[in-house]
Amino acid sequence: MRLATIRTGDTTRAVKLDGDRLVDLGEKDLGIFLAHDDWKNRAEAARADDATTYPLDDADFAPVVPTPSKVVCVGHNYTNHIKEMGRELPSYPTLFPKFADSLIGANDDIVRPAETEAFDWEVELVVVIGEHVRRADDAQAEAAIAGFTVMNDISVRDWQFRSIEWTQGKIWDNSTPVGPFLVTPDEVGGVRPSLEVTTTVDGAVMQRDDTGTLLFDPITLVKYISTITRLHPGDMIATGTPAGVGHAREPKVYLLGGQTIVTAIEGLGACTNKVVQE
Repeated sequence: MRLATIRTGDTTRAVKLDGDRLVDLGEKDLGIFLAHDDWKNRAEAARADDATTYPLDDADFAPVVPTPSKVVCVGHNYTNHIKEMGRELPSYPTLFPKFADSLIGANDDIVRPAETEAFDWEVELVVVIGEHVRRADDAQAEAAIAGFTVMNDISVRDWQFRSIEWTQGKIWDNSTPVGPFLVTPDEVGGVRPSLEVTTTVDGAVMQRDDTGTLLFDPITLVKYISTITRLHPGDMIATGTPAGVGHAREPKVYLLGGQTIVTAIEGLGACTNKVVQE
């Protein structure tokens, strides 16, 4: 299944893709919908012939979950990216938070803040949580994964590296596309999928890797993070980015405004965004 949150009029709606139509799931957004214990059954039963629908071609995608209780991001999770940043392979996941105010829709413009000279891209596989979980074992972690989506974890590098803690470079308002769809694991080979991830900037390939090379896979991350803090339906785990970021290039390459950036994951779709000056 492919689920999403779209904007319509002055509100948003949780929807399911059915052919070329988006079927209304009866809730304002996907976070609210996932909070139902029977969300899978409700989604499977939704049909275009017995519910309000919207055309896919005209869809205005909101962040796939607009207001998650938490977004936990993982750094240094692809071997090649760790090497390009000059660091050792970690023994444990490197975690930092992102806030709901950072999230934008899959096709929204990315506004480059006036305060940065080092605006960078990061394609990431995102795990979307579908049930409450704490201190999960393998089976509980697998059951808690509602599906996957795409994120461009835009990074403000000159602020990120002002200190040894990265958060201030990762949480800028309205900076992080996520979506367009939550895709359930059965459509992408399960909860440890092996999917190609790419970033292109104005058509030039900047990142290409495979989620099968993640150091810490989705199950491991749900177990680890849920040991620290409870995870709720709609929470998201961004699993890290592969090699090819602008900051690691020589000479360095940053997003200056005017470029179109596409972050795509095989089987999930893509975020396609124009970078504009603030």
